[in-house]
Amino acid sequence: MDTIGENAASKANQVEVVERYLSSVGNRDWKEFGRCITDDVVRIGPYGDTYRGRTDYVAFLADLMPRLAGYAMRVDRIVSEGDVVAVELRETVEIDGAPKVTPECLVFDIDPDGRIAKIAIYIRSS
Repeated sequence: MDTIGENAASKANQVEVVERYLSSVGNRDWKEFGRCITDDVVRIGPYGDTYRGRTDYVAFLADLMPRLAGYAMRVDRIVSEGDVVAVELRETVEIDGAPKVTPECLVFDIDPDGRIAKIAIYIRSS
């Protein structure tokens, strides 16, 4: 395969691991989720919260997700460049019985083995 073909395959694999990551969050499939991230993953949240390492990050989400009433995720677009994949999405949760939609951008750094090494989450505030 030539360099252009290799780059296209690599880009597709990077997008695919991010899609699996997002799907596993929505499905609460923590085993699959763990396969998508590196042992030393770093997750930087929108509220100054940071989780380091697969074990702590999986535990955080496994505890949080069941408590989010009415949770839904809608992916609007995925963009990949180099070893970075950006996802524009909307998450919905129920607050006081009404749906609240939060537009977000997640930026993923993909390691050479094709797993997610870093996630930074940004929330649109208005």
